Order: sequence, then structure tokens, then C-alpha cells
Amino acid sequence: MRGTVWFVGAGPGDPELLTVKGRALIERAGAILFAGSLVNEAATRWAPPGCVIADSKEMTLPQMAAWLIEQADAHETVVRLQTGDPALYGALIELVQPLDAAGVPVRVVPGVSSAMASAAAAVESFTLPEVTQSVIFTRVEGRTPMPPGEDLAALAAHRTTLCIFLSITLLHKVEAGLRAAGWPEDAPIVVVHKASWPGEERIVRGTLSDIKQRCRDAGIVSQAMVLASPTLGARHWPDLVKSKLYDPGFTHRFRKACA
Repeated sequence: MRGTVWFVGAGPGDPELLTVKGRALIERAGAILFAGSLVNEAATRWAPPGCVIADSKEMTLPQMAAWLIEQADAHETVVRLQTGDPALYGALIELVQPLDAAGVPVRVVPGVSSAMASAAAAVESFTLPEVTQSVIFTRVEGRTPMPPGEDLAALAAHRTTLCIFLSITLLHKVEAGLRAAGWPEDAPIVVVHKASWPGEERIVRGTLSDIKQRCRDAGIVSQAMVLASPTLGARHWPDLVKSKLYDPGFTHRFRKACA
């Protein structure tokens, strides 16, 4: 019987942000393939003695698939550690297809996205009552083209929260997209480099007019999340529209309204 290949979200960087289930799989894994260019190697520290551990950063997709299939022939539990959550900007389906073709069972364990870790690092909320209730995960066009209707200007026109992945080296395109959508020059922007990585996390705050220069001055050129949102900085607003759920005058099934 072939073992199961588990695609485990390693989270944004801090190994303590692995899920309990993800850590348990690492603890019993016979083999682990981790994305060394993005995943903190410390996430493998719970692997048992004798576990086969390999770094995929120099592998091609066919080599990664072949490695996983080979290890599934030898071990009951094989773990593929992917950065953040496997469903976001990872080669999940590209790797699952050859495993399916080889008859290797596949399971997926979600992980903490760098978008959430970045909001946590900056103590920001993506949603606020009567400000925005929607969040868009996207990127700008680089070597990977954007599908029709998904250019940043079109998405930014909604004026909701934008979590812009894989775009720190393309800040000029981020700026152009936001300006084309009518965002003002003083719109707040937050860039978080290596969110949650112990000793490496950095937060840069600025506006549409100066965020590129601020990031350049800070030397941030990789592994960064760009956050653009009308909610940024709300921690310091003198007035906030409060949630109805916790309003004393709001009745719900657990509490009656009080005068």
C-alpha cells in the first residue's frame, strides 16, 4: 500500500504558527519535502529520527513529483511543506495531478496565510463596519499574466481591502493600478517583510505617494506582503462605527438588548 502525501501549510514563517495537525504529521513523517526558499527550515525540527528531509528549492516540478511518489512507496506518511496556505499561490494542483496519475493518496492541511500574519504584525483589521466588508487577495502581473478583468486597477476600483502578494519588486505597477482606480496619494499602504519570521519581520508604513521609496530605503526586495485598505491605521482613529453584534441595544439569540 502506498503512503499518503500530505500537503501541509507551513504558515508564514514562525514555526509556532503551524497548525496542531500539521505539526503532528511532521512528527510522524517518514519523509518531508519543504520549500526552502520560502519555508523556515525550523518547521522541520519536529521530524522524527531517520526522517528523509529534502529541500525543493532547486527542484523542477517533475523532480518534486517523482520524489514524492518515490517516498510514498517507502513511507506511510509523506509531508510536502508549503509556504502559507497550500490553496494560495502554490503549485498544489500542479503537484497533485501527477500524484493522482500515479495512484498516490493526497490530503491537504490548511495553514496561516502571510496575509493574515501581516495584518497581525501590523495590528490592523481588514474589515470594519461601514468602511469595508470585503477582502481581495491578488497580485500584479509579472511573468505570470493576469486573467481578463483581474488587473489591479479593476480590483482596486472596489475600494476594499487589497492583499497584494508576490509584488514587492513591482511596486511601480501597484502604484499605477491604485492611481488608475482613483486612490488618493495619501492612501495608507503597509508593507510587511517576512511576517512572523523570528528576528526578521519588518513593517514599513507609508502612503501611495512614498511607499516605493520607503521600501527601497529599507532594502525590502523580497518576501513581502503589500496591504492597501481604507481600514489601515484605524487603531488611531478617534471615532469608529462599532459592531452591531456587541452593541448593548442589539438583540441576538444569546443576549437581549438593554436600554
